[in-house]
Amino acid sequence: MYKRILIATDGSELSAKGLAKGLELAAQLGAHADIVTVSEPWAVGMYDAMGWSAGYEASPEYKKDREEAAQKILQPALQAAHAANVADVQTHHVLDRYAADGIIDTAKACNSDLLVMTSHGRRGVTRVLLGSQTAEVLARSTVPVLVIR
Repeated sequence: MYKRILIATDGSELSAKGLAKGLELAAQLGAHADIVTVSEPWAVGMYDAMGWSAGYEASPEYKKDREEAAQKILQPALQAAHAANVADVQTHHVLDRYAADGIIDTAKACNSDLLVMTSHGRRGVTRVLLGSQTAEVLARSTVPVLVIR
C-alpha cells in the first residue's frame, strides 16, 4: 500500500499523537518514514522585543539556533520511530518556510505517497484568523493526507 510516509511534527503534544499514528502505520506496512519539522520565517517584529539586531536572521547564530530547536523536535521523534520498530526512517528540517509549503515541498522531494499530520480542528473565525496549515496542505497535496485530531 503506502511505501513512503511523510509525518509532520512541531513537537507539540497534539503533533505527538500524529507522529505516533504515522509511525504505527509505517511499522505495520513496513514503509519508510520521513519525519519533517518546519521552522517558519522569523517574525520581523520580534527583533525589538527580543533585543536582537536586524541582521540576526542572516547570521550564523540564527541558523544554528533554528537547527538546534529543530533537533529538539526531531531527535525524540527519531527515538520514537526506533521504539515503534520503524527501521527505515529519516528526519528533515525545513528552514524559513511556512509549514504547509515546507511539508508539500518535502513530500515532493521524498516522493511520499502519504502525508500524516494533525489538526486542532478549529472552525469559524478562529480558523480564518489563525489560518490553517493543515487545510492548506489538504488543498494543495497531490498525495493522500491522513489528518489526526
